[in-house]
Amino acid sequence: MAFDYDLFVIGAGSGGVRAARMAAPTGARVAVAEERYLGGTCVNVGCIPKKLFVYASHYAEDFEEAAGFGWSVGPRQFDWKTLIANKNTEIERLNGIYANLLDNAGVERIEGTAKITGPQSVSIGGREITCENLLVAPGAWPSMPDTPGIEHAISSNEAFHLDELPGRVVVVGGGYIAVEFAGIFHGLGAEVTQLYRGELFLRGFDDDCRTTLAEEMRKKQIDLRFETDVTKIELGAGGIRVLTLTTGDTIECDVVMYATGRVPKTDGLGLEAAGVKTGRKGEILVDEYSRTNVPSVWAIGDVTDRLQLTPMAIAEAMAFVQTLYHDNPTAPNHANVPTAVFSQPNIGTVGVTEAEAREQYGDIVVYREKFRALKHTLTGSDEKTMMKLIVDRASDKVVGCHMVGPDAGEITQGLGIAIQCGATKAQFDATVGIHPTSAEEFVTMRTPVAE
Repeated sequence: MAFDYDLFVIGAGSGGVRAARMAAPTGARVAVAEERYLGGTCVNVGCIPKKLFVYASHYAEDFEEAAGFGWSVGPRQFDWKTLIANKNTEIERLNGIYANLLDNAGVERIEGTAKITGPQSVSIGGREITCENLLVAPGAWPSMPDTPGIEHAISSNEAFHLDELPGRVVVVGGGYIAVEFAGIFHGLGAEVTQLYRGELFLRGFDDDCRTTLAEEMRKKQIDLRFETDVTKIELGAGGIRVLTLTTGDTIECDVVMYATGRVPKTDGLGLEAAGVKTGRKGEILVDEYSRTNVPSVWAIGDVTDRLQLTPMAIAEAMAFVQTLYHDNPTAPNHANVPTAVFSQPNIGTVGVTEAEAREQYGDIVVYREKFRALKHTLTGSDEKTMMKLIVDRASDKVVGCHMVGPDAGEITQGLGIAIQCGATKAQFDATVGIHPTSAEEFVTMRTPVAE
C-alpha cells in the first residue's frame, strides 16, 4: 500500500517536534499536525513563560535585600501589562524558531485538529491522510474538578493571559505548578492563599524538601492551608470570588486558580478507531519503546503519563527515532531524572526520596544540612537552604540528592550526571568543593543524620 506519509505526528510540542525533525533527515516523509501553537505546553503555557514569571517575581526580594550590600533602591513599581507584552513577544519568537526547525528539516506542517480514523489513517480539515506509522503526542491539559462554581476559576493556562495582576489570589492544589504560581503571584505583589486537601503539598517529593519549602513560604507571608479544600465558589459584587471551604471558613479573592493536575489529552482523539488501549486516566498505554498495542501507532510525552517533563518527552522522541528509523531499539530511561520546582526558594532533586530508599535498599545513610546562605548574612533574611544526600550503605552509592534553596535546579543538573554514573559517597567526598558556594556542601557533608 502506498501511504501519504511514512510518519504522521499529532502534536507539535517538544516531543512531537523533536521526533518529526529527527525522522525526516532519514528520508522519511513526515508531517506534523498542530491545532494550537508550535512548541506545545512548555513554550506557550508552561516551562518558558512560567520561568520568566519567576524571574519577574523575584525582583521584589532582590530590591529589598540590596540594602544590606549598600545599595539604595529608589521608588519602584511593577507593571503587569509590560511583563505580559514582553513575554508574548518572546513566545512568538520561539514559535517561529519551531516553525523554522520543522521547515528546514523538510517536515510538512499542517494546522488543524487531527482525528485518528484507523491504525494508519487520520482526518484533518476534511482531508483523509494515510501513514505507515502514527506518532501521538498531543500532551496533557489542566484538570478542573466539578466543584460548584468552578466556571469562576481559572487554570494555569489562563494565568499567563490575565488582563490585570489580581490583588488577592487563591491557588488550589499541591503540585509543582501550584507552589510555583503561589510564589509568582506573591512576588509580584498579590496577597496569596494556597489550599491543598492533603496534609502537606508536593506529594512524591522528599519529605525534607516538602517541609522546608512550607516553612520558607510561610516566612514570606504566603497563607498555606493544608487539609483544606473548596466546597463552593460564588461570584460576589464587583467580580469578587467568594470561596466556601471544607473548614467552614470563607475567602474573598479576585482570582482563584486551580492547579489540581493535568490529564492526557486523548478525548476526541479517535484512539478507539485504531483499537489503541488507554489507562484509567485516559493515558495511552505503551511498551518500553513507546509503542502501543497497535504496531503502527506510537505515543510519547505527557499523553502517556509516564513522566510529565519536557526533557523526558524529548528523550522519548529521540529513542523513538532510533528504534523506528535507525534499526536501534532504544528504550528511554525514566530513572534518575533530575527535576526542579521553581518555587521560591527552588527545589532540585534527582534519584530516590528517603522513603523510597528505605523501601528499595533497606539500610541507608542519610546526610542533611540546613543553613543560611552567605548572601543572607548581609541581607538580614532568615531564608534557609536545605541539602540532603541519601546513600545505599551496602554499595556506598549516592542514590538520592535533594536541595531547597537558590539555584537548586542549576546545581542539581550537575548532580544528575554523578547519580546517573553511579557515583559513591567516597567519590563525592574526594571531590574538591568550590568555595564559597552553597553547592560545595554536597561534597563536604561528613556527619550522617542520627537514626
